[in-house]
Amino acid sequence: MTRELIYFADPMCSWCYGFAPVISAIEQHFRGRLPLRLVMGGLRAGQTRPMRDQDKEYIREAWTRVSAASGQPFDFSFFEREGFVYDTEPACRAVVTMRLRQPSRALAFMERIQTAFYAENRDVTSREVLADLAAEEGEDRETFAAALLSPEARNETFRDFLTAQEFGIEGFPTLIVGSGNQYALVTAGFRPLDGIPEALEQWLASQPEG
Repeated sequence: MTRELIYFADPMCSWCYGFAPVISAIEQHFRGRLPLRLVMGGLRAGQTRPMRDQDKEYIREAWTRVSAASGQPFDFSFFEREGFVYDTEPACRAVVTMRLRQPSRALAFMERIQTAFYAENRDVTSREVLADLAAEEGEDRETFAAALLSPEARNETFRDFLTAQEFGIEGFPTLIVGSGNQYALVTAGFRPLDGIPEALEQWLASQPEG
């Protein structure tokens, strides 16, 4: 069975944004030896209620902690938005759409969405903004916008959410490694890169290929 890393994440999860440079470094380190499967978690998929003041305070505190832990930049003018609905499904679906079109670019595209949201204060719940971001990454804007609304993209995104549930994932980011029905936890939550490649190298060396 193919040995793989599975990364459960959500583009609008601030700790996943903090972890973005780490997972990118891991993917590059093991490219060609230990493939990375990206699964969208659906942190607040389907949210319909606009953010309240207490929601903003909770998220502001999280962003402050992520920034301190990871060094990632944040644009706190986001909290001046009125009536923002923190629905993470469209951004998840955009990553899935890219994965369906160009699998090797899905992780980088998720990072682009994260940067747009957290550092540039762009509304990544908007189909128009997501199509713009895809165009900035070289995709045909109208083709991507149409693909974003396709039944295939919607169904595949829902399957991702179900996969996260079936694995018992309770938070993001979560990274596991294994094959078949046997997986080991690499990290549940943010952690710096230090020690992760070395631990994965040891695991890889101990596993028979097949």
